[in-house]
Amino acid sequence: MNYLAHLHLGGDTPADMLGSLYGDFVKGPLRGDYPAEIEAAIRLHRKIDGFTDAHPLILQAKRRFPEARRRYAGILLDVFFDHCLALHWQRYSKESLSNFTQRVYGVLQNESDLPGRLQRIAPLMAAQDWLGSYEDFQVLSQVIMGMQRRLSRPEGLQGAMSELEILYAELEQDFLLFYPELMHFADNTRQDLMI
Repeated sequence: MNYLAHLHLGGDTPADMLGSLYGDFVKGPLRGDYPAEIEAAIRLHRKIDGFTDAHPLILQAKRRFPEARRRYAGILLDVFFDHCLALHWQRYSKESLSNFTQRVYGVLQNESDLPGRLQRIAPLMAAQDWLGSYEDFQVLSQVIMGMQRRLSRPEGLQGAMSELEILYAELEQDFLLFYPELMHFADNTRQDLMI
């Protein structure tokens, strides 16, 4: 799952939202460097990633990609599933996508001590409405180009957008089957972590 899904699954408080995003930027053991609520949300983020990576529907979705692309299938699914979530948002939330994303951007703007790279990208995320823009499938080509710039082997994502177009209907079905299970897992895990 990518930013939008983690935020949706992570809970509604500012600490929940921050921890849901920090999960991609804070590595290693959690040792009390952040408030307990934020660290609990980071733990939830990590458990969501573990559940997702091992789930049979996700393994099936990764196998849909050509063998040469499978090394990158996980990151492609992350961004594609954020597209599916944005596209089908009203199935999963009573709040509009626009209101939700504005709340997230407000939380980020009000936090002066964001970790590492998140400090640099948070203003861009809000100014360019990264979360809401996922609703437009064509935006994924820009996201993939951004990922290519950060990879040691950027050629690994060459042509990925075309593959997503070809696999669109099948991957969308995978998402629609998987996401309710992930929501159930996240709800139960959040209760276990007492978020």
